[in-house]
Amino acid sequence: MAETVRWLTPEEQRAWRGFVRLHERLGGRLGRLLQSESKVSPADFAVLVHLTDSPHGRQRYQDLARSLEWEKSRMSHHIARMAGRGMVVREECPEDGRGAFVVITDAGREAIEAAAPRHVEAVRDLFLDHVTPAELRVLTEISERVIRRMDEDPS
Repeated sequence: MAETVRWLTPEEQRAWRGFVRLHERLGGRLGRLLQSESKVSPADFAVLVHLTDSPHGRQRYQDLARSLEWEKSRMSHHIARMAGRGMVVREECPEDGRGAFVVITDAGREAIEAAAPRHVEAVRDLFLDHVTPAELRVLTEISERVIRRMDEDPS
């Protein structure tokens, strides 16, 4: 028996398409800026942000991949490229012979420290300067709620 599709109402469709368009355009603009001014790709930046937010600048491969919503092969290939440029190193996990850590290097720290000021400037210019504090609070609440729901069902 076929399920009944819950089509989007015009209002829902407008909101969803606007959100997707905003996400695509912000991501594209910020990515081009990072690449052209800092020589750091958006994927590099995402990995480096997660590592700098982690104690000792390290995270297990699987945890980092899960946080970034990346497949195992993408994670492996990207970390290999970053390691080739000296931004990260791979360290074996002594407690678990099958596991490994991704660890930020001094060069990786220098790269994100160089990219971050211009990135945050662009985030303010392209996004934050155009929303009110109340709108920002609502956006935060919505984002956190949806993320919590997705974390409950990681499929």
